Amino acid sequence: MYELYILETCPYSLKVMHYMDENNIPYTKKNIREGSNLDKLIELGGREQVPFLYDTDNNISMYESDEIINYVSKEK
Repeated sequence: MYELYILETCPYSLKVMHYMDENNIPYTKKNIREGSNLDKLIELGGREQVPFLYDTDNNISMYESDEIINYVSKEK
C-alpha cells in the first residue's frame, strides 16, 4: 500500500496525486497539516518535504515527484 504525504497547496503533491488518480493507483493520502502526519513524515523520511511516498509493502520511500511517478508506474 502506498502512503502519500502531501500538502494540498503544493503543485508537486498535486502532480503526483493527479497521476495516481488518473491511473487508478490506490494510495492513502496523508495531509501533513492534519493530525500527526507531519511527525510521521519526519519519522519515516527525516525531513519536512512533500510529496513523500512510503511503500508500506516494500519499505521503500522517496521524495521527488518525478521519482514517485516513475516508481508507481513500474509497480502497477
